[in-house]
Amino acid sequence: MQCKRFIIDDPERMLFKVSRSVFTRPELLDKENEIIFNKCWIYVGHESEVSKKGDFVTRNVAGRPIIFNRDSGGQVNAFFNTCSHRGAIVCREREGNCKTFRCFYHAWTFSNKGDNIAIPGEDSYPPGWDKSHMGLHNVPRLESYRGFYFLNFDKHAISLDEYLAGAKEYLDLIADQSEIDEMEIIQGTQEYDMKANWKLLVENSFDDYHVVPTHITYLDYLKDSGVEIALPKGLLMPAHGIGKPLGNGHAVIDNKTYRGRPIARWMPIYGEDAKPVIEEKRKELVQRLGEEKGMRIAETNRNLVIFPNLVINDGSSITVRTFFPVSHNQMKVTAWALGPKEEGPVARRVRLDSYLTFYGPGGFATPDDVEALEVAQQGYETYQEVEWSDISRGLHKEEQLNTDEIHLRTFWRRWNELMTGETTLGTN
Repeated sequence: MQCKRFIIDDPERMLFKVSRSVFTRPELLDKENEIIFNKCWIYVGHESEVSKKGDFVTRNVAGRPIIFNRDSGGQVNAFFNTCSHRGAIVCREREGNCKTFRCFYHAWTFSNKGDNIAIPGEDSYPPGWDKSHMGLHNVPRLESYRGFYFLNFDKHAISLDEYLAGAKEYLDLIADQSEIDEMEIIQGTQEYDMKANWKLLVENSFDDYHVVPTHITYLDYLKDSGVEIALPKGLLMPAHGIGKPLGNGHAVIDNKTYRGRPIARWMPIYGEDAKPVIEEKRKELVQRLGEEKGMRIAETNRNLVIFPNLVINDGSSITVRTFFPVSHNQMKVTAWALGPKEEGPVARRVRLDSYLTFYGPGGFATPDDVEALEVAQQGYETYQEVEWSDISRGLHKEEQLNTDEIHLRTFWRRWNELMTGETTLGTN
């Protein structure tokens, strides 16, 4: 691949730019797969999806079919979903519970621990042939933090704990929302494609600069329902927020909320029946976690990006979203709702209604975002004549607002470092 400058990171001139070629050059995707998706920790699933012995889900992670399961001994595994005999997909169901996986091609059968336990006509193999080496293959690395499981195709990678760096603080703020320490993925999956480069969704997922102009319909809806929507002097959002790098390319926007949160800030849209339920949860958070942390969880929204492609939006509900490139100008998005396992029916109704009406592909926000990113992708086809996008917002300021772009610069510095080996001088 021809090496070309991808970013301009110049603190003396207070300038940060990204070459639009990073969204449009097809050959870059091969190197992204080699350097990023084959080397970084990639989210595969949540422990609640395989809570019982024998539970499994199948996923496509960075182009590989994967079985994510809990075996009969209670251990969580991630296997490559390919028969050790002739390569066919062994498990073709999306989820379920089983003790064995049986390949439909030649009926080789594997236990849910990955062992090869049955081969039709086994006596036809030569003497000394050992089927114990013909089990399912584990992914090289599988580690978890607070119920979130990540895999790594590089067996020499640093530990997940070290990789997550400052992102752990924000995963804790999510995991601690359950008083029994059990968050769960709520049944149902959102899947959709987008005709845009995958990195555009990274930018969009924690870019509050676009919220008011792009999502004005949603804001008008909130305003009509009784939520106070006004822009204080000096802000582009109805409440104060910050952007923050978290290390290793991870970053977050952390905002004082101006709307409701199923955990635990009521707003009129939720209905009067939800008010005592949410207020009770608010008290529980403070009693269990203390005033500072309890109110931080109740009163702030967070959009967290864990490099390269995991987004957790902890706002009007919690969405766990991953996306992978199909090509340089198309991505496949998968998202799930997350909530406390002990949540009652009223709070769960509020959560799911918020999840669908805002984050869902048919909701207020996502169609707007899809349109914006696809239009941007089309515009970037002019990259040879209009080469650079400016991402310098807030570069001169000590405090980085959520409507500034330090979080975008954090992603781009890490992406550029991995792709080119170049560490840039910028610090803000």
